[in-house]
Amino acid sequence: MVQERTVPVFQAATASISKAEGLLLYEDMVLGRFFEDKCAEMYYRGKMFGFVHLYNGQEAVSTGVIQAMRPGEDFVCSTYRDHVHALSAGVPARNVMAELFGKATGCSQGRGGSMHLFSAEHRLLGGFAFIGEGIPVATGAAFQSKYRREVLGDESADQVTAAFFGDGTTNNGQFFECLNMAALWKLPILFVVENNKWAIGMAHERATSQPEIYQKASVFGMPGVEVDGMDVLAVRAVAQEAVARARAGEGPTLIECLTYRFRGHSLADPDELRSKAEKDYWFSRDPIKKLAGYLVEQALATQEELKGIEKKIQAVVDEAIQYALESPDPDPSELYKYVFAED
Repeated sequence: MVQERTVPVFQAATASISKAEGLLLYEDMVLGRFFEDKCAEMYYRGKMFGFVHLYNGQEAVSTGVIQAMRPGEDFVCSTYRDHVHALSAGVPARNVMAELFGKATGCSQGRGGSMHLFSAEHRLLGGFAFIGEGIPVATGAAFQSKYRREVLGDESADQVTAAFFGDGTTNNGQFFECLNMAALWKLPILFVVENNKWAIGMAHERATSQPEIYQKASVFGMPGVEVDGMDVLAVRAVAQEAVARARAGEGPTLIECLTYRFRGHSLADPDELRSKAEKDYWFSRDPIKKLAGYLVEQALATQEELKGIEKKIQAVVDEAIQYALESPDPDPSELYKYVFAED
């Protein structure tokens, strides 16, 4: 049975976007998809180990939200499905791939792996293996922005934070506690729910008493919006409005993106719980194909231009693999480095 709500609260029926913006969104989404496909190949070839959770199908959420922010200035906090969030935030593909290979040149110096990507330079606050673990961290980042601006008088402290998490996380205590604090203090934060319908093997509708997650925002007196998470233009429009509100001191927004993961929960998941009909339905709504069709129909890009972007991105991913393969392993003598703060 295909589980879908009929009409999201917001849809980008009439989007306004320039050619440059459209091509940027397309390139970012293709980078995410090609990178994850290569991760799957490397994992099954025995080059990558541990748990690896891919993002295929959800690219419109990462691109739509992060590209509506100021990459490199605003903060992004992720989950264990964090590769594409890191890429959208500007972390170079070679450093993300090297981290997945456990190499010293990885963005976490080979100490984090797939679920623990981090980059202070790119304001990526981390991937977190335990669900809900990143929400308090993101709330803290939003609090320090507000504190620096309103208490310390730092006019440059207008950063916005985006906290990404899945539908299963919204049944956890951190979700409710942090939304409450963010609303009370009007923190500059976006709570972004990537509702891909499944929390590992648990169907969303079976796990929560209120399956329309965006409506939970009303309890805290904050705006809540539901958006088609397979439409990058819709996600981007909603995110732009939420970012503007946050930066203007008007507080947080809860954004529920209705999306779908095209692969199993992780690469070790045989994905036998979801029906073929359900998967086929969502495959037909591929967000990258949707954007490509829109760009061509609106004469914002030609098929040749899109193919040129794909060729360029494939070269980036191929180079990232080579870089990761050739990079050194962490030095065993540095085993205890970064365990404690250093002067």
